[in-house]
Amino acid sequence: MTPANQRSMFDPSLLLPALVGALRKLDPRVQWRNPVMFVVYVGSLFTTGLWLQALGGQGEEPAWFIGTVTLWLWFTVLFANFAEALAEGRSKAQAAALRGAKQSVIARKLREPRYGADWEPVPGTALRRGDVVLVEAGDMIPADGEVIEGVAAVDESAITGESAPVIRESGGDFSAVTGGTKVLSDWIVARVTANPGETFVDRMIALVEGAKRQKTPNEIALTILLLALTLIFLLATVTLLPYSLFAVASAGAGQPVTVTALVALLVCLIPTTIGALLSAIGIAGMSRMLQANVIATSGRAVEAAGDVDVLLLDKTGTITLGNRQAAAFLPVPGVTEQQLADAAQLASLADETPEGRSIVVLAKQRFNLRERNLHELGATFVPFSAQTRMSGVNLDGRQIRKGAGEAIRSYVEAAGGRFPDEARGIADTVARRGSTPLVVADGTRVLGVIELKDIVKGGIKERFVELRRMGIKTVMITGDNRLTAAAIAAEAGGR
Repeated sequence: MTPANQRSMFDPSLLLPALVGALRKLDPRVQWRNPVMFVVYVGSLFTTGLWLQALGGQGEEPAWFIGTVTLWLWFTVLFANFAEALAEGRSKAQAAALRGAKQSVIARKLREPRYGADWEPVPGTALRRGDVVLVEAGDMIPADGEVIEGVAAVDESAITGESAPVIRESGGDFSAVTGGTKVLSDWIVARVTANPGETFVDRMIALVEGAKRQKTPNEIALTILLLALTLIFLLATVTLLPYSLFAVASAGAGQPVTVTALVALLVCLIPTTIGALLSAIGIAGMSRMLQANVIATSGRAVEAAGDVDVLLLDKTGTITLGNRQAAAFLPVPGVTEQQLADAAQLASLADETPEGRSIVVLAKQRFNLRERNLHELGATFVPFSAQTRMSGVNLDGRQIRKGAGEAIRSYVEAAGGRFPDEARGIADTVARRGSTPLVVADGTRVLGVIELKDIVKGGIKERFVELRRMGIKTVMITGDNRLTAAAIAAEAGGR
């Protein structure tokens, strides 16, 4: 299915509802809200009556002439309705796309609020506030909730765009979980905190659907101007009939102007096109912002967007790809870069995350280290755990681990080794420049650090140029620290 923000204007899924909506908007209670088009609407009804009269042989003009004028008038009204309905349809399609993104999952509802209790499978949509569920590695979190037991690494990229897993555990400030995110390791017991229709995704859908078609001050002023012009031209047209009757009576020759011709003249004089498209333009502006994943809740927001000259962007998932990639192997003194790369690749062969795969690829590119079939060698893989915050492999008596600096330090010191100051210094340097350090250890020996960097998306420099062409003078990038943002801005050609 084509995403809502990429659908063509001529998509049948948008055109057919718009045609139906154009007919529904013929209701007088809807038409009177637009004074200009309401005049055209009344004129269409009037000429339709004259056309029916002409078909009976008593028309003021030939039936074909009145019918042609009537057809054009109804076309004008329906076109205005269609344009507005089509613009509204694109916004509704965006809300429908958000609703379709809600995944229906089967939740493990616990009979008692503790790990190990009996559970029953229930649809995620059947959960209510206060229910307790068990979520294990690989499962989707079925609803917004709060962790009451356990600790796990959670992938929240679908909600926040942040590629790095976050740790969610009971107690403290990191206990909240969002429905639709995925548990990557371990397990958690969570108490549901939102009923169906009140979750984070539901609130996003309601925000899109609740975007009101409120007129901006400029639009109100333009509406008043159009109304004034309509009244002026209406008075001018109405006075033409008595003048015409008087002129014909005085001259004793000729035919007075017909009502059909006067209605056609009025529609030509009044600002019909502007009145027909004014509301559609406003709705289309809100729809265009939705295409860029920006929710405008009113026409005022769309109008204010035209005055923006400073843009603040979060780097992860916006400027960068969102998946960190291995960029360098930084060994401690006494260890070669190839030795570090070999150990890092061994520890990452079973790691299917983008970071793990990038480590394998970087080692292959830098030192031509080929992937090895460790299963045939009897290797034991150690998956990532939220408690240990590291992963690795056990092979031929070697215990190779990679993970966060503090986790590797605790692992090495618990085994009787020493965490070298050089490794701590390298990790601190990598962190200060906004990258993510992963420390690698072979048993009690620390080998060095893997630097993971966010990769700037292709074409970002060209996009910044386009933003400046649109009037955006300054683009500010937020990152883990100012050095990160500055480095990415320099690479992307921004300021």
